[in-house]
This record gives sequence, structure tokens and C-alpha cells, in this order.
Amino acid sequence: MVERRMHPRRGSVIVIVIWSVAIAAVIVGAAQVLAFRQAAMGRESIAKVEARWAARAGIEETLAVLEYHTEEPDTSTSRQLYKDLELVADGQLESGDWQIRHVEDGVEIKGPQDEHAKLNINNIDRATLLELDSMTMDVADAIVDWRDTDDNAGMMGAEYDFYVNRDLGYEPRNGPFRSIAELELVAGAFPKYVRGEDQNLNGRLDPNENDGGASEPPDDADGFLDAGWSGALTARSSGSLIGAAGEARLNLREATPEEMQERFGVTAEQATALTGFAKGQSAKLEMLLTQDLATLSAGGGNQRGNTRGGQTAGGASNGRAAGRGTDNQSESKGASGRQSGRSSSGAPAAQGGNTRIQSLDQQQLRRIFQEGTLETGTQPILGKVNLNTAPPAVLRALLPDDPISADAILSLRNASSSGLLAISDLLGSSRITPQSLAAIAPYADTQSYVFTVTSRGRSATTGLEVEITAVIDRSTLPARILEYREQ
Repeated sequence: MVERRMHPRRGSVIVIVIWSVAIAAVIVGAAQVLAFRQAAMGRESIAKVEARWAARAGIEETLAVLEYHTEEPDTSTSRQLYKDLELVADGQLESGDWQIRHVEDGVEIKGPQDEHAKLNINNIDRATLLELDSMTMDVADAIVDWRDTDDNAGMMGAEYDFYVNRDLGYEPRNGPFRSIAELELVAGAFPKYVRGEDQNLNGRLDPNENDGGASEPPDDADGFLDAGWSGALTARSSGSLIGAAGEARLNLREATPEEMQERFGVTAEQATALTGFAKGQSAKLEMLLTQDLATLSAGGGNQRGNTRGGQTAGGASNGRAAGRGTDNQSESKGASGRQSGRSSSGAPAAQGGNTRIQSLDQQQLRRIFQEGTLETGTQPILGKVNLNTAPPAVLRALLPDDPISADAILSLRNASSSGLLAISDLLGSSRITPQSLAAIAPYADTQSYVFTVTSRGRSATTGLEVEITAVIDRSTLPARILEYREQ
């Protein structure tokens, strides 16, 4: 028999073939994995674009509503703007949808955040700052020192020397705050106080802000957002030279009596008195709420101002020190002892013993506050608290010694289907003292111009979400975007 033997070279070829097949399989498998990952990344990129533009669509819809209400406002109500903003808070595209939400009293609701529902950190005083939770006297003084124009530290504050000596790498601005985040640069204003649980300052409750100690920031996982001082303070709110009717406000210092008669519905005598009042360098519109027009006219608007810690022109203490005892309809005294003109009878007041000037009635006052101004526009106009949207805690911070007046403001705005149309509408409540009215008038209004819009877009393909936060100022036309952030 012939013995058959396998050739050694044939065995080697088989091994090489097997290894080649195995290597090829590995390469094909790796290529498939790479292709799958690239496809997944492509889908994610497409989904991110879909979500981004859905969120951007929410911003654009809100921007359109804000500009429309600036150009074509409804002067009969202060509520329509917010109803229209709520209507565009949810929307859908073919590729995705958006949601716009903000937090009030810890609860998330539809629509953008009204920055005028907060206190403007650039115009409130130390006493009001101390009404905030966890605020201390040294931090309040340091905040005032940061924004004032000098280098003289307050009693417990901090100025240039403090920051330089500690080599912090910056010095106080000695000017207005530009954002609430800047507040964290102030001595003692730690993030846990400024932001609370709202780590990214977007005004919404994010998952990491409601998970207890699982991730930063620390939170109590109760389903409510504690935004710290950022929930009550803003640096963004702004005044406007556009009136409630959508036209440029009439400057009392420059207007003729005839223009005032046409715009405000006042008489020739009242217009002349307003002209005399506006000539005073210290003239402020809020003085018309608590003082006699004839007296103000005779004094050229240089009557003693109604500020916190001071007194009214009639010598009565303001809302920080005054007790109750006179109601809104009673007669108050002017600086010279004459009647203030805020009497319920509307009796005319004397000027110089000869000319008698009829007191401004409710409608005239409303039109002056809606359409008039003493601002020239050469300096930024700081925003005031909107009495229609401010939460109870903000109103009580403005009137810490008079909670009855604060509650009366809430009752008055809730009782009206149109809301408060001008700050002069507060004169209709006998529960709001003249002293309290004088105390809040420099800080309060009934209009809002700046809104923070947090729009969360979601892709219809994968459900991926992109959030855009934009701060929009409608005090001018076209409206301006003051801040824009994506995450």
C-alpha cells in the first residue's frame, strides 16, 4: 500500500485562509460599528438641529408678540399682553415642538419671566435689600458700595481696598449691575444665596435641581424651585420712552401747554401748572400722587421729595415709619399747608391766592402716568416693579411696615378685569395710605418691558432637547435681545 501524507504547505494555506477570514470579519464588524456610530451621531446632530430650531421658533414667536404689543398696545387692559404670551408658550413644528415656562413662587407656569415682577437691584435701597431672605447688613452695604460711584465704604460694606487687598483679580464696578450673576462678585454674596437651587439661572426647575444630593446644586427635591435672591432681584428691567398708546411719551419739561391739553386731557390752567411743576430740577411724576398741583407749580417741582427714610412734603413720615390713620380719600397737606388736591371732592386749590387750579382727576392722572415723562433719554431708565405681576413677597418687601397696603394692592389688581392701568389707580383704594403710596411710587409702575424667555425645544425624531434663554427688551422698537444662551 502507498501511504498518503498531507503536504505541509497545504496545512499552512488553510491556516492562513482561516486567519484572513477572521481578520476580514473583524474589519467588517469594526466598519459596521463605526458606521452605526456615525449614523447615530448623524441622527443626533439632526435631532439637535431640529430641537434648536424648535426652541428658536418659540423665541421668535414671543419676540413677535412683544413687539406687536409695543407698537399696537391695548390701552384698555394690562392683561392682554400676558394672555398672548401664554398662547405662544407652546408650539409645534413638523420637526419638533417647544415649551416656554418660568417659575413663580417656586411653581413652573406657562410663558416667559417678567423681569419687572422683581426688584431692580440698581434702584432699591438698603432697607429693601434687608427684606430678602438670608440677606445680612454687611452684604446689603457691600451691594450698595458696589453700585455707587465713590470709593467710600459703607458702615459694614466693601469698596476698592477690600477687593484689591484680597487679590481677587477685580474691583467694584462703581456703577449699575449688569446682571444678577455679577452679584456673586460682591463680598459675602455667595452663589448659594444668589442662585439658590437655580444653578444655571434659567428660571426653570431642571432635573439636577430636584434630585436631592445626587448632583450639584444642593436641593431639597421637593418639586419647587428655590431661586434664592435671583427670584426676587433683577438687573435687567428697564423704563421706556414709549407710552401706553405706542407713541413717544410727552416730556413735560419740553411740551407746550397746548400739547399737554391734547395728550392728557387737562385744562389750560392745569397745563400751565404742570409746566411750572416740570421746571424744577427735582420734579418727579410720582409727586403728583401725593401733593397739590398748585403747590408743586408754585414751587417749580422743588418740593421735598417722598423718599424712604424721609418725609412727605406735608411732613408726614413715609411708608417706612408712618403709622396708618388717614385713608386715600382724605385731604392731605401740601408743603405750604394748603390742601393737596387729592381730596375726594376735587375742590380746586389756590395758587398765589388768586388763580384757582382744579385738581387733577383720576383719568387725567392716569393719562399723565401712561403718556408723560420727565426723562430725557440721555441716561438709562431703570425699570420699576410692575404692580400687576409682582408676587406678594416683592410687594411686602417694598412696604415692610405696611402689609395692609401691600395686600390692598393685590386685592385692587385682582378685582379689576383690566388690571392696574397706571400707578394712580391706587388712589382708588382707601386701604392704601398716602404715606405708603409715596414710599413705593419711585419704585413701582404698571408696565413691563423686559422678559426672560426660556424656550425648550424637542426633536420629533429622537426627543432630544435644546434650551435657549433670551432676555428681550421691548422698551424700544425694534426690540433688543440683551442676552442669549443655548444649552
